[in-house]
Amino acid sequence: MNDYRLIIRATGGPEVIERESVGALTPGKGEAVVRHHAVGLNFIDTYQRSGLYPQPLPSGLGSEAAGVVEAVGEGVTLVAPGDRVAYARGRLGAYATVRTIGAEHLVKLPDAIRFEVAAGVMLKGLTADMLVGEIGEAKAGQHVLVHAAAGGMGSILVQWLKALGCIVIAHAGSAEKAAKAKALGADHAFACPLDQLAEKVRSLTDGRGVDLVLDGVGKESWAASLASTAKRGLIASYGNASGPVPPIAPLELSRAGSLFLTRPTLFDYVDTRERLEAAAARLFARIIDGSVTVEIGQTFPLADAAEAHRALEGRRTNGSTVLVP
Repeated sequence: MNDYRLIIRATGGPEVIERESVGALTPGKGEAVVRHHAVGLNFIDTYQRSGLYPQPLPSGLGSEAAGVVEAVGEGVTLVAPGDRVAYARGRLGAYATVRTIGAEHLVKLPDAIRFEVAAGVMLKGLTADMLVGEIGEAKAGQHVLVHAAAGGMGSILVQWLKALGCIVIAHAGSAEKAAKAKALGADHAFACPLDQLAEKVRSLTDGRGVDLVLDGVGKESWAASLASTAKRGLIASYGNASGPVPPIAPLELSRAGSLFLTRPTLFDYVDTRERLEAAAARLFARIIDGSVTVEIGQTFPLADAAEAHRALEGRRTNGSTVLVP
């Protein structure tokens, strides 16, 4: 079997992604060997490849995948050979047919959830759990603005918020994508220019604004997010799809209505085994009960990861994207 992994030796465009062979793998103490059945693609992968999020080089790519445990090292009791597993953390290197990874990062995957769905949802789903739960504390009746609402992350957020009883205002990059967000359950969905969004949000909320903004777009959407938020509301800026948010002075938050701003990273919220398992259990329960449906909008062969990066950065994807070894 010709196993391989994808790596980068320099930062840059998708063309810097290289392929190299993987020999026989032996798990070290606390490790497991996992053969991947599906690998998730996320915007953070492009940030790491481009150098926006610097990594020591050479570096692997990818942080989430799903597959089957082939072997375990000394001291591993959390998983066993033959277990279906998924993960969304650990050292980079998910872009591989097979790999070793710390067993503490793996969660057992229920039989009811396909590998492709798990690979397409782990990072986004755990992030959604973090954003609507511990960070946003979203409650029934609250108004929430979701940017990029038809994307892999946004589509999960829209459904999860509706399951909680929130009033969801969605923004997407095209009329077609706005219609998709509406079909997912958004109460209102727009594809207007971002400089017109706040006015529409205020008109829907009697001038008040939204209680919570979930913004994974970054630079281009920041002004709209700030202008759309109600007094004492919260903006969770969790991504940089259009580039990083410009520097902001705390006084701007005061002038906008004593706003709260957080720039979270998932791994500060699943930083113990107990927190990881609890978050995964909540996510899997949402999928199994049908309140969150994961759309695998497109798949690419793992060997064509560079083209998948181009599609993602060019806004040519819908839902989640999965790489198949």
